[in-house]
Amino acid sequence: MLSFEITPIGTVRNDRTDVQHTDNWGAVRSTITIDERFGEACLQGLEDFSHVEVLFIFDQFPEHGDYREPRPYRGRSDLPPVGVFAGRGPRRPNRIGVTCCAIESVHGRELTVVGFDAVSGTPVIDLKPTMAEFLPVDIKQPEWVGRVMSEYFQP
Repeated sequence: MLSFEITPIGTVRNDRTDVQHTDNWGAVRSTITIDERFGEACLQGLEDFSHVEVLFIFDQFPEHGDYREPRPYRGRSDLPPVGVFAGRGPRRPNRIGVTCCAIESVHGRELTVVGFDAVSGTPVIDLKPTMAEFLPVDIKQPEWVGRVMSEYFQP
């Protein structure tokens, strides 16, 4: 199989350090500091957007070797088992996460966002401005998702 090496572009700083504390991300303020190799103007223009998609690595979670068996979502026995690609959590083959979060400010190589669900020290591998034209119009999801995730982005 073809493999790729990915070098982080920056790192997250915030007040969250417990990877087991998985809810209430809505008010979390994070600063993503971009590596100096990209220069002071690397974020120029991003301040004109309201949101940014952040791709990151779940580096503080153990890697799982077997992804063949569906597991209950978030490890909860009251939820249906789902395959590895039917969830968004850290149990992933390449441990890549993605979150769309609100941009609070842009200063040089520092991007401050709100609602980013990654703990302090997490490596960021890419940023993409959120554009309305790329967002889906009609989202379909199982009923239990809304119920389970109701507190995920709450303050």
